[in-house]
Amino acid sequence: MRTWDQFVDMLKPAAELVGQITAPVDEQITADMLRQFAMNMSQGYLLYFATNPDYPEFVPFENSAFLAQPNPDAVYYYTRINGKGIYRIVGERGTAVVANLAYGNRIFGMAGSPGPVRGNVDVDRFAMDEHGRFEVIFSENRPEGYTGDWAYLDPEADFFLLRQFNYRWGREVDMRIAIERLDPVPPKPRLSPERTDALLAELFGTYVKGLSQVCMASMKRPFQNGQLNKMALHDFKDVGNSGDWPQIYFESLFEIEDDEALVIETELPEERPYWNVQVIDGLWNQADIPYRNTSLNGHTARIDADGKFRAVLCRTDPGYANWLDTADHKFGLLIGRWFKCSSHPLPTVTRMKVDEVADYLGDRSPRITPEERKAELRERLIGSQLRRRW
Repeated sequence: MRTWDQFVDMLKPAAELVGQITAPVDEQITADMLRQFAMNMSQGYLLYFATNPDYPEFVPFENSAFLAQPNPDAVYYYTRINGKGIYRIVGERGTAVVANLAYGNRIFGMAGSPGPVRGNVDVDRFAMDEHGRFEVIFSENRPEGYTGDWAYLDPEADFFLLRQFNYRWGREVDMRIAIERLDPVPPKPRLSPERTDALLAELFGTYVKGLSQVCMASMKRPFQNGQLNKMALHDFKDVGNSGDWPQIYFESLFEIEDDEALVIETELPEERPYWNVQVIDGLWNQADIPYRNTSLNGHTARIDADGKFRAVLCRTDPGYANWLDTADHKFGLLIGRWFKCSSHPLPTVTRMKVDEVADYLGDRSPRITPEERKAELRERLIGSQLRRRW
């Protein structure tokens, strides 16, 4: 087995990623990059060591601590599997707006390019009792004689991913879920030195750098496409999304000074089961979730009298209800989602001075008092912590 020094040496090539940062590079962004490496290692430990294809458990994947572009309304859970196995998943649906189980191979950050999600299964298709409890078997073929809920599992799959999106943080009931492998496996053994060596090599030598490489590429792509303060639609198939994932994203890099703002304006789909918009930093991390007003969704956003959604991105509170806080970032990414929506409008972005916003928006958009903002931020903070994340 390799020594600790040898594993630590595997981390050193990640330093070259500083040269791939799209945002202006200074001491602050370099510090943020080092913090991202530490975040990747913490997240990777759970993915590699806390789950096993023969003895699966759902572990935290993305949330308000693991910030490689999570949806701030979502908590994601991950487990490794063997697509040739038979797995039973049981749980309680809860009241999340979206509850989805996906399976695929090579979640982004792991060895090789991100593999495709090979299937998305809406939890609402399963039979449920009066308490929202469900049970489903995933396998390549339906087990003989089994008449309950069954879903196809691609034999090439090596992970399950649970996505749940909440509109009213802390007030909706989170899903509860458990998984077990049904086809015969031996009693769970102690982790051998050989297996420990292999997993540590993946974590130190691949994942810490690999996840940040995905982040750097996801910032560089819109930059190369000329999306600076300009929106475009994207499907994120480049990081593994499948064609059957019913979500389209809108995104724009932003670059503004402390005394500037971006006004985002868009029509809304007639049918919109779920939508949101969020602020990403220059490294593709979600900006602070609990303490800063860095996202809005279909519940928290205020719609203007003409039916449009307008929001203001800036560093300081402009006094309008739909404020997106830059969280002290001058460069980053705005990204939003249209989930199962009847259309996919492309928002417009207008850059101006903060003191010009009031003249531009006037009374078209609802305003907010300082006292109302404090209450809103308090509800965001408490709601974020009340969600089940771990």
